[in-house]
Amino acid sequence: MNLINAEKISIAFGTRILLDEVSLGLSEGDIVGVVGRNGDGKSTLLRLLTGSLPPDSGVVTQARAARIGILEQADLLAGESGSVRDLVLADQPDHLIAADPAKRKIVAGFLADIEMDAPLAQLSGGERRRVQLATLLLGDHNLLVLDEPTNHLDIEAITWLAEHLAQQQKAMLVVSHDRWFLDQLCNRIWEVHDATVDFYDGGYESYVLARAERERLASVLETRRRNLARKELAWLRRGPKARTSKPGFRVEAAKALIADVPELRDNLQLREFSTTRLGKDVFDLFHVDYELDARPLLRNVDWSIGPGDRIGIVGVNGSGKTTLLRLLDGELKPQAGKVKQGKTLKIGFLTQQLDDLDDTDRVLDSVNRLRHQVKLTTGREVSASSLLEGFGFSGEKLVARIGDLSGGERRRLHLLHILLEEPNVLLLDEPTNDLDIDTLQVIEDYLDTWPGTLIVVTHDRWFLERVTDVTYALLGDGRVPLLPGGIDQYLRIRSRRAAQLASPKPSEPRGDTPASPSNPQAQRAAKKEAAKIEGQLEKLATQIEDLTAQLSLHASNYQKLLQIQADLDAATAKQAALEERWLELADLLE
Repeated sequence: MNLINAEKISIAFGTRILLDEVSLGLSEGDIVGVVGRNGDGKSTLLRLLTGSLPPDSGVVTQARAARIGILEQADLLAGESGSVRDLVLADQPDHLIAADPAKRKIVAGFLADIEMDAPLAQLSGGERRRVQLATLLLGDHNLLVLDEPTNHLDIEAITWLAEHLAQQQKAMLVVSHDRWFLDQLCNRIWEVHDATVDFYDGGYESYVLARAERERLASVLETRRRNLARKELAWLRRGPKARTSKPGFRVEAAKALIADVPELRDNLQLREFSTTRLGKDVFDLFHVDYELDARPLLRNVDWSIGPGDRIGIVGVNGSGKTTLLRLLDGELKPQAGKVKQGKTLKIGFLTQQLDDLDDTDRVLDSVNRLRHQVKLTTGREVSASSLLEGFGFSGEKLVARIGDLSGGERRRLHLLHILLEEPNVLLLDEPTNDLDIDTLQVIEDYLDTWPGTLIVVTHDRWFLERVTDVTYALLGDGRVPLLPGGIDQYLRIRSRRAAQLASPKPSEPRGDTPASPSNPQAQRAAKKEAAKIEGQLEKLATQIEDLTAQLSLHASNYQKLLQIQADLDAATAKQAALEERWLELADLLE
């Protein structure tokens, strides 16, 4: 059944036409991801289809049976009175929610750590977002319209939301810049650009392939855009660690598209270049402690970060990720221990605040004052205006006041300012906030050839896997362990830890035992075993990646496939057992 239908709708703001005679429809079972550059009309399209904004011309028709639930991008709860209970449960008593497994799952999934009687006005931005989502998901809707639903959510919450929505028998219309979320959830993609909408079947991966193929067949002259799409497609085909479980494309056109695309980056060459710029030492942490409100964010951390390392940091909100970056930058001092910086460090730190920009300055003027010509690591020189264009600033935007820019535009400009200072260490705190997918691809492309030490904190799983080589986690216990299995391993650890906390603990024996955390000898043994397991897990992750690649190479050899699959099953089982033991040791070391 068709839920919403739009016929030749057009809308303009001032002299700019956002949509020009666009016709489209949304039916039951459709889960549509809406993508496009910031300002091209994605949110406007949603408002037109839901009836909150009338078109200048054309007709939007909603079926009588359509029960639409809307999540707006704006934070509508800021400054609201009342409690979480008043909004989420309305007039329903607690026991009715507890008696309904579906509703109980939503409340437990999003509001487990939020007090139901907490005033809405006292919640953080991320907590208010979760309350909004929980309220929407508890409603009786057959069509969900979600504008940037993953904003302010951590990786764990984003994963839970994607899995939950995928199980719902509802139509959905989703605007998001989170490519992993779109790929997990959507079965269609609408791309809004140049006052029109292009339609693609499948999730984000299929959209990347289809867009690149469409541009190739049509001999489109947008060379830069095409190359970025092909480069991302090549990354998808070559399968990063966290995506090895997903089947690759089996389309000859895709193989032809990426046949001449080189590896994303030559890590050995970049590391050698980085060592030349940085020397052998970047950051060394010795027995570092840092507490906040009596919570151990870092406890006795020893960590050496070298030239050319590309590190992703994950953890729940409040676990200390930003604090860690500020300690590395020298903005904060450890409460115990020492953070040693290399002598030749020139740090570029992209913070979440964006306080370093002068609102009265003009975009092009602000960049020209830093540098007129930029020499890329490829040796090619480009003008500052060309680099600005690559970051999405052209035409009137070049002479716009910085104070008139949107949040995403300010973030792009701030990152460009940092890059023009030619740092050899980049600390990026949530760099993807408010950025559209095309801009993210430009930044990823730039970072591919950037020689230096890169440390990224982000909840954008796609970006993290795309630009970094290793992942570390802040698990809330003061440690920063390496995760050879990447984000998938992090989510398994978090899930198991939540299950352990939920299950009743047996009574503990009196006195010290060999496994007691108060026994120093046991502590040392546990720490040594945990480090050994981390090394084994890293090797297993590489082995599993190689075996998965061999499955495709020997697709026509049945006997060989059986042997490879047996080896893969054995390696996966060993990985699970080692992770289980690692978790046991982690509990002892808390």
